[in-house]
Amino acid sequence: SKQKKLNKLKHHPLSAMASGIKPQVEQGDSDLVVEDDKMYRNPTEVKMSQIVLPCHANHRKELSVGQLLKWMDCTACLSAERHAGCSCVTASMDDIHFERTIGVGQVVNIKAKVNRAFNSSMEVGIEVSCEDLYSNQQWKVCHAFATFVARSTRICLKPLVPCTHKEQLEYSMAAERRRMRLLHIDIMKDLLSNKTFQWKGQNEQLTVPTEKTRVESVELVLPPHANHQVNTFGGQIMAWMENVATIAASRLCNAHPTLRTIDMFHFRGPSQVGDRLVLKAIVNNTFKNSMEVGVCAEAYQGEESQRHINSAFMMFEVLDEDGKPCPLPPIRPEPLDGSRRYQEAIARKKIRLDRKYIISCKQTEVPLSVPWDQSNQVYLSYNNVFALKMLAARTKWTLSSEKNNVRLYTLEENQTLCFRIESEVNVPAARAFLLLSDLCCRPEWDKLYKQCELIIQVNDDDFIYHVLTPSVSEGGKVQDFILLASRRPPCNSGDPYVIALRSVTLPTHPPTEDFNRGEMLCAGFIIYEVSKSISYYNQTNPGVLPYISTDIAGLSSSFCYTFHSCSQYLLENRTRHSVLSDTEI
Repeated sequence: SKQKKLNKLKHHPLSAMASGIKPQVEQGDSDLVVEDDKMYRNPTEVKMSQIVLPCHANHRKELSVGQLLKWMDCTACLSAERHAGCSCVTASMDDIHFERTIGVGQVVNIKAKVNRAFNSSMEVGIEVSCEDLYSNQQWKVCHAFATFVARSTRICLKPLVPCTHKEQLEYSMAAERRRMRLLHIDIMKDLLSNKTFQWKGQNEQLTVPTEKTRVESVELVLPPHANHQVNTFGGQIMAWMENVATIAASRLCNAHPTLRTIDMFHFRGPSQVGDRLVLKAIVNNTFKNSMEVGVCAEAYQGEESQRHINSAFMMFEVLDEDGKPCPLPPIRPEPLDGSRRYQEAIARKKIRLDRKYIISCKQTEVPLSVPWDQSNQVYLSYNNVFALKMLAARTKWTLSSEKNNVRLYTLEENQTLCFRIESEVNVPAARAFLLLSDLCCRPEWDKLYKQCELIIQVNDDDFIYHVLTPSVSEGGKVQDFILLASRRPPCNSGDPYVIALRSVTLPTHPPTEDFNRGEMLCAGFIIYEVSKSISYYNQTNPGVLPYISTDIAGLSSSFCYTFHSCSQYLLENRTRHSVLSDTEI
């Protein structure tokens, strides 16, 4: 019945009802069944389908990436404008990795929808798939996140109301991705200070001078190149940039390269009809089977000085007849800026690998303890929060036990056992968040935390702790954990407070014979202001399961005692100042 469905959603930790939003019943990825049995569709969703014609293809009869970028940008812009109600411009595009190519005669399906709106900007998610009309097969090509800004200076974008579980998750993680974009420049600066990225001289006979790969081309912006706002279409600029980058890559390898990845880039200024757009490209560095090409776009009119419009970095491969990457020759940087570009290319590769290794892969593919360093901190923190929100968004929780208003839920998926403990506490959510995010105070209420030491305060929201827990067997060694704690206050009203925990490794704290080193894959608290509910989640592994196994089996109720101790601790310390001050929230 409808009431049963609503009650089920009401207790879901990331449901709209939990945050004060009217819930909907999900059916599929984008459709909902509402009260009048009509199908729901995201009001910002825009779809585009195009048959790839020979005029869209390159020499290999595959869709030009430049043309695909134009279609992606157009679809995303229309989605942003549907939500904003006014003209929007492309501000930036996150990393794009192209998994497959698209041939002539196949159909490109592009879907874009706004994930979250901030004050004047919004994140738009873009999904690209390919369809073969003859075999009826479909496959994923790429997905991307673009940021668009409303052109009207007087407008404050209306908040987006997510309805499905998938929309709620994307809405929640959009704030975390925004955080990564803002810290991208700082990460690059930290990496570039590392001397290991400096260019080391090689045998000149075995290297290719980068001067050979330099390309400069000019385009006159005509009305067909402009969008409906009379500005140069962002997708058109990206297509021109892809063209010169491909030429530069071809000059290095004397072959036809394949574009695999475009790094995150930002549009620094607008371009209009009548501009002369100067596009410059050069190979910055080569790796074993790939090369990075840097592209710069500048605009001018008449005698005015050139304006920097955009810079982008593209990764190319050269494929053999079997579709496998070929080895590439090393390059010799130019005397002046060449060494800087060489160095920055290595730093970007490090960032690219961190993102792919930590963010892009599935949770089952990420080791329990990932090595932590300052350069990958942002991505580890993102993965930490994302994993907890993904765990909370699951729907097939089973109530295993309930005692004194404390509920224990379990979930078994993909041979992994997860549990959730929740209750209501009459303490302001902001105060509970402050107290629970300080793990040094956890031994005061959790008997499984014998000792907790703060090792590194990374920033105001991320901390690394050394935790000691009792032995899982009588007479055994004490178990220790190195935990990254990432706390996130809500961005908007209705958002939960999040405290995410996961294991990391530190070279300064290796495993020792005195302790049995344990690992935690995903755990943490989610706290809601509206319902005053606190939920603790844990994705168990063999090192964690013994602590909760008797509760899950129904042989004890220590979980109830621990949560009551937590509630009592919160009530007694409503006004106490911890190591993390209230002003930091």
